[in-house]
Amino acid sequence: MIELKFFDTADFERLISWIDSPELLLKWGGPGFHYPLDEGQLNIYKKNSNHDHAETLVYNVIHQKTGEVLGHISLGKINRKNRSARIGKVLIGSENIRGQGIGQRMMKEILKVAFDELQLHRVSLGVFDFNIAAIMCYEKVGFKKEGLLRDTAKNGDEYWSLYEMSILEEEWRRN
Repeated sequence: MIELKFFDTADFERLISWIDSPELLLKWGGPGFHYPLDEGQLNIYKKNSNHDHAETLVYNVIHQKTGEVLGHISLGKINRKNRSARIGKVLIGSENIRGQGIGQRMMKEILKVAFDELQLHRVSLGVFDFNIAAIMCYEKVGFKKEGLLRDTAKNGDEYWSLYEMSILEEEWRRN
């Protein structure tokens, strides 16, 4: 139903239109981005990605039948020596398609890249503790909570805590 295709400069405007608040930008991009998201930030994000030995692979999530771009996801901090990487920048673009299992499909596709193509051993991610839907999605595909990093990000006057989660190669193969 979905496939991953490399994210390119032609995709910048769509992603910028999806990130419509400072809170969503922090949830999507972490502290490395500032609101409003713009092409300059995305050029830096995309720089040195999507080539044979890149440490970051950045994707659009495409509906196979319609060709519609449904979301965005990345696999970063790829460490071929330690066979590890980190999923980030997970976003389903349109609110009206959230809750339909697309997130799980996205995760399964990026994990195929990680474990089948790149032959990695461990994949991690971080998710804010209040993002219950995302946590449930990640657990359904096999991720395990490793711990809670308290008050890691500041949003206005409040601090957000982050769950660190991971999945190992053998756990992926069992699913």
